[in-house]
Amino acid sequence: MQAGDSNAVADARPEATARPGLDGAALRGPLRRHAELQVRLGGITHVVPDGTTPAEMLPTQLDGVPVVAALVDGRARPLALPLVGSCTLAPLTTAHWEGARIFRQSLALATLEAARQIGLGVRLGPSLGFSQRLELLAPAGTHEERRAAAASLQAALLKVVASDAPLVREHLSVLEAVDYFEREGALETVSLLHSTRHRSVAMVSYGAVFALETGPLLPATGHLSGFQVVANGTHLLLVYAVKGYVREVPSNLPETERAAMRHCRPVTQMARRVSHQVTEMTQSQQRWLQTLRIRSVGDFNEACIAGAIEPLIRVAEGFHEKRIGEIADAIAARRDETRLICIAGPSSSGKTTFIRRLSVQLQVNGLRPVSLGLDNYYVDRDKTPRAPDGEFDFESLETLQLDLLHADMVALVEGAQVTTPLYDFRAGKSVPHAGRRMQLTAEDILLVEGIHGLNPVLAAALPAANVFRVFVCPLIQIPIDRLTQVHASDLRLLRRIVRDRHGRSLSAAATIRRWPSVRRGERLHIFPYQHNADAVFDTSLVYELSVLKVYAERYLLEVPAADPAQVTAERLLELLDTWVTVYPDHVPPTSILREFIGGSGFTY
Repeated sequence: MQAGDSNAVADARPEATARPGLDGAALRGPLRRHAELQVRLGGITHVVPDGTTPAEMLPTQLDGVPVVAALVDGRARPLALPLVGSCTLAPLTTAHWEGARIFRQSLALATLEAARQIGLGVRLGPSLGFSQRLELLAPAGTHEERRAAAASLQAALLKVVASDAPLVREHLSVLEAVDYFEREGALETVSLLHSTRHRSVAMVSYGAVFALETGPLLPATGHLSGFQVVANGTHLLLVYAVKGYVREVPSNLPETERAAMRHCRPVTQMARRVSHQVTEMTQSQQRWLQTLRIRSVGDFNEACIAGAIEPLIRVAEGFHEKRIGEIADAIAARRDETRLICIAGPSSSGKTTFIRRLSVQLQVNGLRPVSLGLDNYYVDRDKTPRAPDGEFDFESLETLQLDLLHADMVALVEGAQVTTPLYDFRAGKSVPHAGRRMQLTAEDILLVEGIHGLNPVLAAALPAANVFRVFVCPLIQIPIDRLTQVHASDLRLLRRIVRDRHGRSLSAAATIRRWPSVRRGERLHIFPYQHNADAVFDTSLVYELSVLKVYAERYLLEVPAADPAQVTAERLLELLDTWVTVYPDHVPPTSILREFIGGSGFTY
């Protein structure tokens, strides 16, 4: 939530003609400003009147995609916000991941307004990549009733967009805001405001439904497009337009047209599948959070202030240990067939610590995990495929000598002795039979970790019964209020920022700049295959952002204003500001979190 910001808000109230100064005397008129500003845009300095808005200087589109916000000295600001000082100016479009987030947050706020207009109680649920869940506040009813609710909300949202409703921004004292949200029944926002350090908060709306402001939004609803509301299980989904996808392939199209559309994956179908998977993956952790009455960031903050952080940490860590034990038990129950464990998950999921802890639990069950390193199966550098930008694509499955890998896997599973290759990274060459000599006993089980662990091609030479796949990822998204959730991707990015600074001497700016490339690799090679997992381990810890804040806050403040990473750094700082700080004293040495903040009991 944002407090007053001189370069983020134009105060709508009339300017006072005389105000008390610091020494008690009256200031005559408004504080003195320059009548003209120097604004540098695209390498050219423009002299403009004080109060000019970015919308007056920026195009509405750039390279065919909409401009959703302005970068004022590297910081994301609303297009309708008057400039109040000389600065550099640049457009932020939906081609940038922060611009896409602004677009989707604006669409979510418009959805709340549309739901109010038809009397439908909803709140925004977790982000699901292709979509965002809309949780119904009243009983879901029958499937037909949910389909009717989805159609009504879609129609109402189209009307809100057609009306081009302007964004309304209000500043209220915290007491006034608490009164408003209590009357609205938005108790998660009330609990959050109880722990805020600010005296006032900014609130935004596209009509009559207000939410806390967490960053720039589109100046009006007329800029929104490419969405669909669909029924799914006990809730609705707000499905986004995704490049290269279609919403659905209509069944009544002629076969020739259907064939032409088959290269476009139906995004609505994908969104439903991902929503179902995430629900299944998180329901057990959601249950114990509900038992502890932690339903939002505000609930967590109040529990910390009340002195309940130690038991919260113990329960969160206990849940992890129990789940890892369950996965080890499931593998052991198939010990007569399972010979290979494949583990995959996106960046900063905590895979390394998970593997250490799973190995302990497997040994408790009488199994001895033996690691097979995929790095030694890389092809020679001159055979490495290249990405569209011409750089080596080290994340492609074709970087591996799959025939050799398959042959070695089969030989090991059959009990034969194998000498693996050794990859010389300096020379970019694979050296045959120069690696480890390996042979599995009856108690041994092969363990492979890597970006392609869920891709069936990786172990295609083995019977399906021989392979057990585990998907590792933080999944729980704690609500901040009825509009905003803590994204799992933001949690992973903050983990990586802290780890990279501690262990690799990389700045937060460098980590943020690298993040979009990391995310592209995950979307290509991990998430499309997550449904192949035999088990899922949710590595999120309800308390970890409060601990990461101890380290990440300073690292993010170090990002230079002119750095392209500044727009993300500022948003993450706003996110951390909503959490009470918790020092890491009570984080156990076996925790997933120790992989990122240091002090782990494991050797990496």
